[in-house]
Amino acid sequence: MEEEEYAGEYEEEEGGDQYTAMQGDAAPITTAGGSLFRSEEMALCQLFLQSEAAYGCVNELGELGLVQFRDLNPETNAFQRKFVNEVRRCDEMERKLRFLEKEIKKDEIPMLDTGDSPEAPQPREMIDLEATFEKLEHELREVNQNAEALKRNFLELTELKHILRKTQQFFDEQEGLEQGQVGQHQQLIQDEGGAGGGLQLGFVAGVILRERLPAFEKMLWRACRGNVFLRVAEIEDPLEDPQAGDQVFKSVFVIFFQGEQLKSRVKKICEGFRATLYPCPDQASDRREMAVGVMQRLEDLNTVLGQTNDHRHRVLVAAAKNIKVWFVKVRKIKAIYHTLNYFNLDTSQKCLIAECWIPRLDMEAIQLALRRGTEKSGSTIAPILNEMATTEAPPTFFRTNKFTSAFQALINAYGVATYREANPAVYTIITFPFLFAIMFGDAGHGVIMFGFAFWCILKEKQLMARKSDNEIWNYFFSGRYLIALMGIFSIYTGLIYNDVFSKSMNIFGSAWQVTEDKGTILAHKTMMLQPAQKDVNGTEESDFMGSPYPFGIDPVWQISTNKIVFLNSFKMKVSIIIGVIHMMFGVIISLWNNKYFAKTVNIYCEFIPQITFLSCMFGYMALLMFHKWTAYVAGGFGDPLTTERCAPSILITFINMVLFKDNEPDSPECEPYMYAGQKNIQKFLVLLAVVCIPWMLLAKPLITKNKPKAPGEETDFTEIMILQGIHTIEYVLGTVSHTASYLRLWALSLAHAQLSEVLWGMIMRIGLSSEHWSGGILLWAIFAAWAVLTVGILCLMEGLSAFLHTLRLHWVEFQSKFYSGNGYLFIPFSFENILKLAEDME
Repeated sequence: MEEEEYAGEYEEEEGGDQYTAMQGDAAPITTAGGSLFRSEEMALCQLFLQSEAAYGCVNELGELGLVQFRDLNPETNAFQRKFVNEVRRCDEMERKLRFLEKEIKKDEIPMLDTGDSPEAPQPREMIDLEATFEKLEHELREVNQNAEALKRNFLELTELKHILRKTQQFFDEQEGLEQGQVGQHQQLIQDEGGAGGGLQLGFVAGVILRERLPAFEKMLWRACRGNVFLRVAEIEDPLEDPQAGDQVFKSVFVIFFQGEQLKSRVKKICEGFRATLYPCPDQASDRREMAVGVMQRLEDLNTVLGQTNDHRHRVLVAAAKNIKVWFVKVRKIKAIYHTLNYFNLDTSQKCLIAECWIPRLDMEAIQLALRRGTEKSGSTIAPILNEMATTEAPPTFFRTNKFTSAFQALINAYGVATYREANPAVYTIITFPFLFAIMFGDAGHGVIMFGFAFWCILKEKQLMARKSDNEIWNYFFSGRYLIALMGIFSIYTGLIYNDVFSKSMNIFGSAWQVTEDKGTILAHKTMMLQPAQKDVNGTEESDFMGSPYPFGIDPVWQISTNKIVFLNSFKMKVSIIIGVIHMMFGVIISLWNNKYFAKTVNIYCEFIPQITFLSCMFGYMALLMFHKWTAYVAGGFGDPLTTERCAPSILITFINMVLFKDNEPDSPECEPYMYAGQKNIQKFLVLLAVVCIPWMLLAKPLITKNKPKAPGEETDFTEIMILQGIHTIEYVLGTVSHTASYLRLWALSLAHAQLSEVLWGMIMRIGLSSEHWSGGILLWAIFAAWAVLTVGILCLMEGLSAFLHTLRLHWVEFQSKFYSGNGYLFIPFSFENILKLAEDME
């Protein structure tokens, strides 16, 4: 709806009503309940707050969650607003809290979450919070730095310990060659003659990551032209990287070489591969003495590291008890200052001015909240709430609960209702699960669906407390009440179809019997049961007992060869009838909308021709179906003209009606028409439907041509005619296509039933048909496969398909008749919503 069409509903005189929140005893808050049929009546108000009381009042309004503030400084960027420094301080506190949370999660310490929502602290308490967070962050960072330095030192000593141990093994291999101590210039390689000067070798020792060792060896060989001797030994135990905290595997190496040039080249290669070199004494006694010192230092470091970790753990445990509460407090403070940035300052800089949308029914509750905020701030000046006159479209607000929220979400996904227009969600509560069940009609599958939803409803508190981040699960859980209704309605339609896992139940006893003798039955492969109570001569005995099956489809159709033919005819007609009723209901709701908004022109120029066109064409066709069911019967009502042979095709009758063709009787003894005067009545209905087309096209533009137009409304007559022509064509063609679209009710119902029957015949029948004792064991596996496929394909995939088709029938076929959906949601300033959004983002 355009803004001007409903502006008169809430426009007040200049200087509208004024509400002043006076101080005094605060009465309990009672929030009046609104109707779900239309959105809440909203009021645009101007709020005057003393600067000292603004924080407390906004805090109370945030707890209440019923006020949507407008930004009065849209041209001002975020860095030039009054409370930008306070918002930055809150951002900094949030950063520190996230750092604490990360450290707590790293140590796998559980964080206490009582579920309580503490009040936002006063502005003066921000300094204490900042000091607390600053102290914790500084202490943790200092402890982390010390722990990292200790771990680095511990890693170096551990690597040195392994180097001393492994190199000792290398040098011990040479002890048998000659007497004396092994040194840097020991003769390690004897010449052939056993005489002459020995080859003088130097060496370096270090550790390297095990995965880099092959490339390291290759580089040494190529760079030094094979003039080095490399010895390697693996360190069995993994070592902890002090920076990343990961476990890494390393190897010890000793490189022997000759000359300073090779020494420099070897060291550069080690540096390039990030190998760590350690000093290794020449003498064995020095190595043993160093090893003893290293072991002593490692023991001391272990003790210090343990104390450091214990202190860090105590700090984090203490923080974990309060971190959830701190997050709530900081986010509330930030939200308050962010909202205060929407306000304007008056010229005296002592008063803050805000504009906000408020539900009229909650005006008193908002007054009380402002009063409480003023009292807590210690202010003596009461805030003033002044209702403003406006032509701006108010936001749309529906009060929903955990039951109605899923249905309202379906409507909002199409488009938010225009302010005060009829809300389709109320009717969707019944029509959506009903149309879904027509397509999904199987009592067994409905029980599975309802069982899942009922379990979610019973365990909803525990499931909500888990706060799952699985998006698909959250969709299912949010729609648990919708799924429960879909399951209940599916059970009902399944019983109507007499379809339970593709099988029928004979509860009341079939209304059909077999009157032929055994010989006749054995002589024919198929025989038709005689439905007529008696033939024209009254001689043939009927196989029909006279009264139909009390509830639903007779179970005898389960074993009949023409089951699909019968059910197709039945479901096709029912789909058209339900579709026509559903569309007519949508057109009637448009009358309710027009009456509410006092659009008399729309009633006479749109509603009346629309309902007339729909009734003359497809409403008449639905009436013909009922007439055919009641006017013709097998064997007739004692008259050959009422037998099944004379029952005409509704589709052919409708086509002839539109083309102005005469009906042709199916048999010479039959009448061409179903009732007297049908030909003339049908011509009149078609002519009346044709007259409705120019009525819809021309009446409204011509009547409103010379009337004054509201602001924003189209004034050019050509544009008005084009727009009206589009609406007329859309409705006329849409009526035909939408009626055909409801045939999806029949098509999906047929597909679901046939798929269920195929699944039973191809899987379960195998296990049930085995007569051997092993068939019982086989049946367990077959039943498991059948159950998995039933839930996965028939309940989930077919259920999703039926859900999407039902959604389309509501969005396009039903809502297009009356629903514009051009509104925008009422998004109040609410701590509950802000905190929930923050949790979801985490």
